[in-house]
Amino acid sequence: MAQTPRPPIIAVMGHIDHGKSSLLDYIRKENVVAGEAGGITQHVSAYIAEHAGRQVTFLDTPGHEAFKTLRTRGAAAADIAILVVAADEGFMPQTQDALTAIQESKTPFIVAITKIDKNNADVEHAKNSLLEKGVYLEGLGGDIAYQPVSSKTGEGVPELLDLLLLATDLLELTADPDASATGFVLESTQDPKRGASATLVVRDGTLARWQFVVAGDAFAPVRFIEDFRGVRVEDAGPSSPVRISGFSRLPTAGAVFSVVSSKKEAEALASKNAKEPVTHAFTTADDGVIELPLIVKADAAGSIDAIVHELNKVTHERACIRVVSSGVGSVGEADVKTAHAIGGTVIAFNVGTDAIARELAERDSVIVLSFSIIYELSEKVAELLAASVPEIAIDKELGRAVVVKPFSSSAKKQVLGARYVSGRLTVGNKVKIMRGDLEVGRGTITNLQQARADVQDITTEGTFGTEIEARADASPNDEIVAFETITA
Repeated sequence: MAQTPRPPIIAVMGHIDHGKSSLLDYIRKENVVAGEAGGITQHVSAYIAEHAGRQVTFLDTPGHEAFKTLRTRGAAAADIAILVVAADEGFMPQTQDALTAIQESKTPFIVAITKIDKNNADVEHAKNSLLEKGVYLEGLGGDIAYQPVSSKTGEGVPELLDLLLLATDLLELTADPDASATGFVLESTQDPKRGASATLVVRDGTLARWQFVVAGDAFAPVRFIEDFRGVRVEDAGPSSPVRISGFSRLPTAGAVFSVVSSKKEAEALASKNAKEPVTHAFTTADDGVIELPLIVKADAAGSIDAIVHELNKVTHERACIRVVSSGVGSVGEADVKTAHAIGGTVIAFNVGTDAIARELAERDSVIVLSFSIIYELSEKVAELLAASVPEIAIDKELGRAVVVKPFSSSAKKQVLGARYVSGRLTVGNKVKIMRGDLEVGRGTITNLQQARADVQDITTEGTFGTEIEARADASPNDEIVAFETITA
């Protein structure tokens, strides 16, 4: 089994809107092997580019915080990472997120300072912001290579690719093309025509037709292999991204795959790998806590991961989210029936709703919300969660006094001498008469006197007289607590 050099697998990571997609688009346009890459589907987030006669495999990892799990998965799967930092903004919150993922996976990385063509670009500021976060670049006391680039003009992009190839040479990456293929699942989706499908990245060996791929508890016969352009090929060697369809169930994104020669072996290995399904870590409702039941449907298994990550941050002290079910594919009749039975809401991310399901939802008044941007989804769910909580009345204390001496009382009113303790007591305030921790009655302040003169409120230390309309009689040392009732 001869080890031969293999192309590097590169993860491009960074803060949202820092030019990561533009950089990838430029590389894709100028360097993709065999020309046009326009046929790449949305979730085939891996492709091969060529530079200086050598191939490089790129993984496109999302930049928004919600996709942290996917981004971490990309870093762990990659040989080298490119940390993208915009010259006009410098180091940002999700830059730290990406850097943490890179460092935790111990992936070597190069910094690309993007958007240098903008009028407000400040490369020195970007470099200093990296330095402040412990990223020590070459020439600034460290050994981390960097390259300023413009995805608009292409300036610096060839030099960035040169740095990647240099880093690759230092790593001495090798694989055995004659070995059985192993690698990882980058993404999985439910294709309406082909069923459960997945994008795989081969790390070692060669994947060929008529084998069986096993990823976790899912397996598929390799009847055909599509490369990153959607072109069918006979086999795929090390560092190749490919598309395989016909899985027994959706494989988990990030799962390691291997190959066997027969269906019997595939079923046995998948059965061995089978575990209890992973449940999403949402808070279980305690007594008095309202639950917001959701049915989540999305275009890819990785999207489900990202949605769960985002929804876990949506909290309320008197309510919690419960994902009753989640899955890949369009919203169907069963989803609407489930939502109707539990009083839930259907969340659809980048998927449509079947005609029958749409009619059923209208008839049964089931809400189906569709989104294509994940943070808009989380904002709406936060609104739904807050709206699901019934208002409760809370007594807010305004002022407090201690009864010194009762002077007179009738059926409904009593005159008291009292000593100010705190806050403000005002004519018209509702009051509680407290005997220790026991509330003995409630009433209303109808008059206040200080120095024998009528006043509107009491806010200073000293004694005062008050007339209270209340059925319960106050005794010496009882407390008069003024309050207002608010809803929350």
